[in-house]
Amino acid sequence: MAEIMAKFSVDPGTIRDWKKRYEMNGEDGLTDATSWRSYSKDLKLAAVNDYLSGHYSLSPFIQKYNISRTAVLRQWIKKYNSHRELKDTSKGMTNSMANRRKTTIEERIQIVNYCLQHRKNYQLAVESYEVSYQQVYQWVKKLEAHGAEALQDKRGQNKQEDELTEEEKLKLEMKRLHAENAF
Repeated sequence: MAEIMAKFSVDPGTIRDWKKRYEMNGEDGLTDATSWRSYSKDLKLAAVNDYLSGHYSLSPFIQKYNISRTAVLRQWIKKYNSHRELKDTSKGMTNSMANRRKTTIEERIQIVNYCLQHRKNYQLAVESYEVSYQQVYQWVKKLEAHGAEALQDKRGQNKQEDELTEEEKLKLEMKRLHAENAF
């Protein structure tokens, strides 16, 4: 194993994962998945509880419950230990990715403050306020970098000419000339 680790710069845990995947599924076990695997809530809870009983390391549970990787089980354990609900996994977009709704600036500030009060637990904010993970993440970054004013939605609003940088003015002029030449 030391030779393989040195030659290919691979972590020993990764090598063990590959070995287990090969033992479970042959060469097919070594191909990267092209889609998400579905796991039921019951299977997740059984695997986590079984692991937390303290009898084995992660690897036997990967085989026993046919879980794709130890990292997947680690993620379930972390979620379970932080008292968050384990849910059925479905193919396609998760609910946290699909949630999109219009929000006011006051709501955005409230959501960001909630997220920050909970040590940047974006997923908790997503579940509490029914907005997307990406929205919460971006709002937190904007607030930290530029303050609450940065949370204002300015889409569709044009800047006044005196607010434009030289580069923006040149781009606008190029766009105008391009449109003029198109006719």
